[in-house]
Amino acid sequence: MSGPVSEMHFHHGSRGRRLIIRQAGIEEHLKNSSGALASRAELKIVADLHTHSVASGHAYSTINELVQAAAGMGLRGLAITDHGPALPGGPPRSHFGSLRHIPLSIAGVRVFRGVEANILNCRGGLDLDEIVLGELEFVMAGLHEGCGFCGGGVDQNTQAVLAAMENPQVHGISHPGNPVFPLHYGEIVLGALRTGTALEINNSSLGVSRQGSRGNCREIARLCARTGTRIMVGSDAHISQGGGVFDAALGLIAGVGITEAQVVNASWEGLLAFLGLDG
Repeated sequence: MSGPVSEMHFHHGSRGRRLIIRQAGIEEHLKNSSGALASRAELKIVADLHTHSVASGHAYSTINELVQAAAGMGLRGLAITDHGPALPGGPPRSHFGSLRHIPLSIAGVRVFRGVEANILNCRGGLDLDEIVLGELEFVMAGLHEGCGFCGGGVDQNTQAVLAAMENPQVHGISHPGNPVFPLHYGEIVLGALRTGTALEINNSSLGVSRQGSRGNCREIARLCARTGTRIMVGSDAHISQGGGVFDAALGLIAGVGITEAQVVNASWEGLLAFLGLDG
């Protein structure tokens, strides 16, 4: 199989990360979380789940350089999440199948073989098929310009992301606060809660990338705090010096009441459980 992943009839299996909640109005499910994070200093991110190597075509560091930087930052894990093949300049399908050659541990850092897949349409189709996705340990999906789905407005964007979250191979949604692709954030947060998908608070979106994201990211974080929806914190590094940098993202979530347990990469044991891995 060499085409995009099937867009319908996903089989959830026994993965253990899917949650079922009664569907109703958004406000009915809003609630306060306990154990809120008091400050960014109290939260330690153990793995960077969003990084790009030279394989993405517009990034500037090798996998070894990214890993060495992560080791220097004291991270236990690093996900290599190069863009899927639909993004102009992105690596081909064969690149992701060949990630099996990357050692699981380099310089004492656990390397997670991953992808930032592109959502192609309102049915949640992705630009890698089920076979390749099944070989990866961490799969993010996101909306990107130039990949065939230009968005038809907030309703269509929301439909596309909700459909992608129904794919049990998708662990997280990358930079959902991107203003280029506006979403109904309440629906997205509840969809993530229902499917057990983590929504990313992307550090680069609060700095060098996707200008105008901050307010959207804050609203997503606020809704996640009230519903108990899981989030992930990612650097979205495109050069090794950016890996493991989370200051802006941690500063944003510190004041909205998100608990440490909600952040999938704040605990090593919790991260492995979320990914369904033994180590």
